[in-house]
Amino acid sequence: MSNLTGKVALVTGASRGIGRACAIKLASLGAKVVVNYNKNQSAADEVVATIKSSGGEAIAVPGDVSQFVAAQSIIKATIDTFGRLDILVNNAGTTRDTLLAIMKEEEFDSVIQTNLKSVFNMSKAALRQMMRQKYGRIVNMASVAGIVGNPGQTNYSASKAGIIGFTKAMAKEYGSKNIAVNAVAPGYIPTDLTNVLPQEVKDGIVKMTALGRMGTAEEIANVVAFLASDEASYITGQVIAVDGGMV
Repeated sequence: MSNLTGKVALVTGASRGIGRACAIKLASLGAKVVVNYNKNQSAADEVVATIKSSGGEAIAVPGDVSQFVAAQSIIKATIDTFGRLDILVNNAGTTRDTLLAIMKEEEFDSVIQTNLKSVFNMSKAALRQMMRQKYGRIVNMASVAGIVGNPGQTNYSASKAGIIGFTKAMAKEYGSKNIAVNAVAPGYIPTDLTNVLPQEVKDGIVKMTALGRMGTAEEIANVVAFLASDEASYITGQVIAVDGGMV
């Protein structure tokens, strides 16, 4: 894996799960990392401490990325601290699973706002700095649900499909500025979001994979780190499913 020394990476929703794994992986390759979180400061501080204990550099920056003003302040804090921004990992997300017939409007809106609008907010806020540098790597967290759909997740599937469309369009807009934009679509990864699922649902998902097992947050982070590196310099506008052969 290529060296990220001298690069500055910002990971949203990085206090736990896949975001945490991404922050730690990028730091292990030499990047200075901004650990963004919304509510759980102690968890974010633990991620920073983990990175520092391995000799890395990191800070925790709070902010609700679903709000544009907050997104701008997170980007500003990053540049004020480290002087640049090379890698943006748009990972923050939520679920409000229920069947469409009984889904409340608020359950739809909040998932679109948190998952999809946040990608707009952060990408737009990061753009000026990346254009000034003539360099940027944006990795958006989609989902296999955005590719094949998932019952009980019309809101989540729509938000993740939206991220895929956004990724492809932005890649075409800013490729000439040396800004690469890609998406990773995880399959079933045990995190706080998926732990609430009934066991029989989990067993059913595992049966759908070719590899016959769940994935790990670290396996997602490895692909994110690759896409964030110069080894992926000719890859943009792509969606890479990391799903054990589910789709």
